[in-house]
Amino acid sequence: MYFHRASLGPVDLAFTDRFGGVSRMPYDALNLALGGGDDPEHCRTNVRLLLDDFAPGDRLADLHQVHGCTVEVVDAEPGQRPDADALVSASAGVVLMVRAADCVPVLLADQTAGVIGAAHCGRPGLAAGVVPATVERMRELGAERVAAWIGPHVCGSCYEVPIELRAEVGAIVPAAVATTSWGTPSLDLGAGVHAQLEALGVEVVDVSACTKERSDLYSFRRDGDEAGRLAGLIRRRAG
Repeated sequence: MYFHRASLGPVDLAFTDRFGGVSRMPYDALNLALGGGDDPEHCRTNVRLLLDDFAPGDRLADLHQVHGCTVEVVDAEPGQRPDADALVSASAGVVLMVRAADCVPVLLADQTAGVIGAAHCGRPGLAAGVVPATVERMRELGAERVAAWIGPHVCGSCYEVPIELRAEVGAIVPAAVATTSWGTPSLDLGAGVHAQLEALGVEVVDVSACTKERSDLYSFRRDGDEAGRLAGLIRRRAG
């Protein structure tokens, strides 16, 4: 169920793998997608199984992800699912969740201030600055010492793009410029996110692996429409 899980003070965080759910081939098993070809009831069951294990009784806040840079603030009673790519909260008992299948899931926390965040960062979000925008919103809520965890995503050795697109993104985030293992232009989204976070004075913990290279993770680049979605999730425990 978990690719990585950690507890730090009052904060719990995790990135999921594809095991421990009820979805059938080719999405087996813990597909957390909101759409696609999987049975929607299977996906809803998978989310319930995950939340029952990770944070029983907590309330879920998630997103209709749109590859932008909008950051939503979540209070103690999450409302309807917004069109955005990041969530921040200073409320306990709320699970922030983002989904990915090659994009970079980023989890953030200031344990002392009790402020948490979660961001979904693909190529458009990297260029638009969704992760820096998330850090800034957390600081508006009182965060001072922010740490960030970078989860599984497609690596720079696998994420081939046209040379013009690499130049376009590289002009904004130079650290993202990369080359595939076969010698063609690529982008390293994780390196770009890392550089953006370090520029803001954020401590970075990289727990990533390449989604395209690992069969225990979902990858749209590898599997296309048959790819499910993994999740990054974070909460501050009540009490």
